[in-house]
Amino acid sequence: MEFIDLTVKKDNEGASNLPARPDQVAGKAGKGSPAQGGAGNALARTGGVVRHWSGYEYSGGEAGGATGGGRIGDRMVAKGLITIEQLNVALQEKKISGKLLGQVLVDLGFIDELTLVQFLAEQSGNEVFDPKTTIFDADALALLSKNEAKKSRVLPISMRDNVAVVALVDPYDIVAMDSLRRVLPKGTEVKCLLSTPSILSDAIDAAYGYSSVIEDILKELDSDSANPDDVTKLTDDQAYTHPIVRLVNALMTEAVKTGVSDLHFEPEENFVRLRYRLDGVLFTAQILHKKLWNGVSQRIKIMSKMNIADKLTAQDGRFNLNIGDREADFRVSSLPTVWGENIVLRVLDKSASIKPLDKLGFSPHNLELIHRSQARPEGIIIVTGPTGSGKSTSLYSMINAINRVEVNIQTLEDPVEYSLPMIRQTYVREGVLEFADGIKALLRQDPDIIFIGEIRDGVTGEMALKAAMTGHQVYTTLHTNDSFGALPRLIDLGLKPGMIAGAIIAIFAQRLVRRLCVNCKEEHVADAAECKILGVDPANPPKIFRAHQGGCQLCAGQGYKGRVAIAEILLMDEDLDEIVARGGTKTEVRRKAVEKGFKSMRDDGILKVLDGLTSLDELASAVHVYKD
Repeated sequence: MEFIDLTVKKDNEGASNLPARPDQVAGKAGKGSPAQGGAGNALARTGGVVRHWSGYEYSGGEAGGATGGGRIGDRMVAKGLITIEQLNVALQEKKISGKLLGQVLVDLGFIDELTLVQFLAEQSGNEVFDPKTTIFDADALALLSKNEAKKSRVLPISMRDNVAVVALVDPYDIVAMDSLRRVLPKGTEVKCLLSTPSILSDAIDAAYGYSSVIEDILKELDSDSANPDDVTKLTDDQAYTHPIVRLVNALMTEAVKTGVSDLHFEPEENFVRLRYRLDGVLFTAQILHKKLWNGVSQRIKIMSKMNIADKLTAQDGRFNLNIGDREADFRVSSLPTVWGENIVLRVLDKSASIKPLDKLGFSPHNLELIHRSQARPEGIIIVTGPTGSGKSTSLYSMINAINRVEVNIQTLEDPVEYSLPMIRQTYVREGVLEFADGIKALLRQDPDIIFIGEIRDGVTGEMALKAAMTGHQVYTTLHTNDSFGALPRLIDLGLKPGMIAGAIIAIFAQRLVRRLCVNCKEEHVADAAECKILGVDPANPPKIFRAHQGGCQLCAGQGYKGRVAIAEILLMDEDLDEIVARGGTKTEVRRKAVEKGFKSMRDDGILKVLDGLTSLDELASAVHVYKD
């Protein structure tokens, strides 16, 4: 993927930092140069061969020359897109018409525009723009007016983290790039998606002709002319202009941009409530009129490939959306209720980067235990906790920390939440490839490290233990309340204590608590009850922080912004293995672990309260803070 920094200028030059033109290289003003007022052909130099690019033509150098590039026609023949006879006809027509070769091939009907753009995108290292799977950001569209977008043949799609995603016909079009440079903030990089002129023109009409702002769409749906119930009859080309489709897309865009983890569509008697879950807490985002619910629910079910005619049984589905430069996966669940189908969407932002372990909020004590756990060559590392406690994020960060060319890491996941380079990731599908069968297949792939998404049954647990006992390092998750609960849970699944003992490296348990907003958190002296929880002398109370009522603009009025992990790590050793092997109780294991310096989630959370990262109220919502 090509990124272009539009803000870099050479000394005493006002031109953008696009590749030099042929006339600029030669020091002459040739045909189509800026000196003659034409858009001309931009070029790139590779291996001493000058190559020209102008939307539908990429030529120069000898076919099959030292660079391995060749002319566009020769390479299209080599790929089987056209025949040599068609190329010869097109070259003759090119001489007569003066058009670019790519456009001539399209005009003659030898290839279609989409095939040409896909070929040119492959040659230039860009991606192809598909308006049917792309959601436009209203803030990005505001950068250019519709007339400017039409004139420069460029369509802004999204703006995030100093990266602008745009669709255009020619990534080396000086007019288009100059138009962008005038409106983009300094230091902005541009990610180009290639399109045909006709597709881009239609997309500009659609994007600018219809609002993508939620409030405007709702006003449009309030009009008498809008029909919210006809989304099932739409063609693909019509779909992204319909107000119901745009409303659903706008809600998805807002959710992903905000960092929402779940969307809850909850029908009541006269309205539909939409709640977002942000940083683990639900809040009301929209109240929709009940008349819209049939169209909205049908659209979500169509996207999720559910049965839109069945409203009486629970259904599951999923779909993907490209929101600017972010790929998001939505897992969808519908459940019949008294007032209609309740629909919940789980958001997985696949473009989210994997954070290093030291950025997840682990204490120095727990980081040391993690490093010691990962240093052991074989055995199982289990991360426990309820849904939404950050288990997958921690495991991905741990695996990414040891991801190197010398080891073969393979995974079984449902779903694949993050894509990691060099790691072989397999998506487990019910009825097609189950966890137990997948482990058998992975063991034949010569892995060093195996990541199993979850131990759901005794067969999967037994296979995981066998993999650990045959010299593999295994990572997995389990649903238990704390690290000690994993041992009886494995026994309940049918695994023998003697098999468990010695096979487990460590058991992690964790929760996520909200971080106090650094801008508005309030300091206060701990009272007697708080000192009791913190385990400090009330005669010398510490200063701790709490959330500011009503928050501030930075935290959107919540008082909290972001989350941090609180964790406990049970590092197994010979003494603990001996207790497990003879069938000792969870209490015995806990007592011995505490003697060896075990720190609970409560202890870890109290340290974060004293450090000012979170509040006691927030900690109490995640773990039991009162000692028995």
